[in-house]
Amino acid sequence: MNDTVLLRAEAELVITEARRQKAERTKSLGSPIELAGKAIDIIVEGNYAWIAENTHVAKKIDLETGHVLQIYRGHTAPVTCLAFYKDVKDTRGTKMLITGSWDKARDKDHTYADRSSPVPSRRSKYGIPRSSKALLCTTDAHDDFLKSMLVIASVKLLVSSSSDKTIRFWDLGDAVERKAITPIGSLSAHTRPVECLASYVVSPTEVTLFTGDTMGIIKVWKLEKESGSQPRWRSVLLDTLNLHRTRVTEMVYGAGQLWTASSDETVQVTYYPPAPSATKPVPPLIHPLAVRAVLPLGLTPFAEPYMVTAYGDIIRLYDVTSMFESEVVGEIDAHWHDVTAIRLWLRTSRNTSGNTRIEPIIVSTSLDGTIRKWRFNELATSTPENPASPTQPVVISSLPEPKDNAKGGELTEEEEHELAELMEDDS
Repeated sequence: MNDTVLLRAEAELVITEARRQKAERTKSLGSPIELAGKAIDIIVEGNYAWIAENTHVAKKIDLETGHVLQIYRGHTAPVTCLAFYKDVKDTRGTKMLITGSWDKARDKDHTYADRSSPVPSRRSKYGIPRSSKALLCTTDAHDDFLKSMLVIASVKLLVSSSSDKTIRFWDLGDAVERKAITPIGSLSAHTRPVECLASYVVSPTEVTLFTGDTMGIIKVWKLEKESGSQPRWRSVLLDTLNLHRTRVTEMVYGAGQLWTASSDETVQVTYYPPAPSATKPVPPLIHPLAVRAVLPLGLTPFAEPYMVTAYGDIIRLYDVTSMFESEVVGEIDAHWHDVTAIRLWLRTSRNTSGNTRIEPIIVSTSLDGTIRKWRFNELATSTPENPASPTQPVVISSLPEPKDNAKGGELTEEEEHELAELMEDDS
């Protein structure tokens, strides 16, 4: 063993021991729901969460109790992303869950129907009704890791991006009846893996799409739907935004603002389309480490001028009442391993008088194998020295956990390397 390998092994031992000690210190913070594996992506709707897990499945989880209510199977490798689609004109309430994975054959999408879900991956599997859990179809979507999916429901369009440096478009119209999604266009202008997507709808036949890659490049596209019986989506490059020095990890668009997080340790806010009269740019929000996630609460139903970010194991809360004088108002050392996603949960409950109460809670997922929940008021008053009050962990699984080659949510050595590549890929 050469000196370089020995030093690396010693460093990894130090990190492992530090995480073991931190796991003990933080085991009760954030009412943790302990998972069989690691949640890579999450959607929160109502009092439930749907997660993409490295144990090759997607799951529906009750955020109140921690119960696993449903398991969506079919992938043969970690599930990396998921999205919902509901046809606004469908009176039956059918919803599709779409999951993406890096199954070994090719990146595929799975789609599940839920009379009340489709799924993409390196393979994508599209569609199971939540009630029936029926797998509608499996689609070979990309030639490498499926990184991100974006559903633009009003135009029945699914956009997927991948480590193969491409973006592809899929028709979601009548997907439940046809048990298939159809490719209707693609882009291949990036020179690095395409990490994340955002968009806004201009008209029923026009969409503005943002695509961010692992070199920090964000491209802005005009998508136009062609006419005819089998229309495709045509793309025109509108702009290239050089906002970051390296990997764009998340993008959120709303109210004319593009919020972007990056491994260059910043969050940027960019007005787009640019204002007719030149205005000074919003200063970047600088963090100590690479920023994995950003959640502008002003663009959510909570509609308050705050932003939540995640870097390393830390969750941070900003007051962004003044975009040019943003202030850190809360921070918590939330997990013992890297945070993978943060979402808003508007928890609904009834008091003794029968009145409905709505409480904003930040939900975080992490490579430490937990989902944690943080009351907004607690987060706003937290610091690393004064964390949110500890609560008892929830460790419940009402359904049998999946049995894969990796036992108990553990990855094989090969999958550990591939997961690291998935999370950090900049080739």
